[in-house]
Amino acid sequence: MENVSYQDFLNVELRAGTILEVQDFPEARHPALKLQVDFGEFGIKWSSSQITTLYAKEDLVGRQIIGAVNLGDKKVGAFTSEFLTTGFKDADGNIVLAQPDRPVPNGEKLL
Repeated sequence: MENVSYQDFLNVELRAGTILEVQDFPEARHPALKLQVDFGEFGIKWSSSQITTLYAKEDLVGRQIIGAVNLGDKKVGAFTSEFLTTGFKDADGNIVLAQPDRPVPNGEKLL
């Protein structure tokens, strides 16, 4: 593991956002969903996320998540992902979303 400075960590904008819309993403190479998330002052952004094993579309709307909003856009096929959805792999390799355990304002920075 490589150490980074505290300033490097602060440069990554890890922000809370609320999922507004979820769409299927059948064109993805690996099963994924498209998430539209409100990051408050940072705007409404889209991301693709490989979370189909543990999460149903109807259970995601209204849930707060943590996203890295300043890494630039990434093309995923014809779709442009505007932020990185954060999460952890469980023991079976499924993605578990990183999320606040209590509501916080959209756009709030992870400290």
